[in-house]
Parts: sequence; structure tokens; C-alpha cells
Amino acid sequence: MAVIGVKREEMIACGDGYNDLTMVQYAGLGVAMGNGVLPVRKAADYITLTNEEDGVAHVVEKFMLS
Repeated sequence: MAVIGVKREEMIACGDGYNDLTMVQYAGLGVAMGNGVLPVRKAADYITLTNEEDGVAHVVEKFMLS
């Protein structure tokens, strides 16, 4: 369990760059932005829309508000 009391299975991490790779791999739901670098997209459980298409908002609506 993380310091803030959230289990990794409960985490969603969105990323697009090399610096986001371990975060996307760690989270229970690792999300790559549609315009993300290939290693992040390959590691992700889900690929969302691009940054310009409000991909994070899409993830919030799909996985948190539905």
C-alpha cells in the first residue's frame, strides 16, 4: 500500500514520455496518451486519445465517472 493509503491496483497513471514509463507500468491501470512514445504505449494497459484531444479527460470519464 502506498504512503497515502491507495493500493497500486486502485491507481490510474497517464503518461506520454520516457519519464512516465515506470509510473505507467506500476499503476493498476497504466494509460498511454495516443501521442506517447512507443515504449510507453507498449507498456500501457490502455491507450487513450492524444493530449490535444483531451485524452486524460477521456480516461476520467471512461474509468472513473462511468
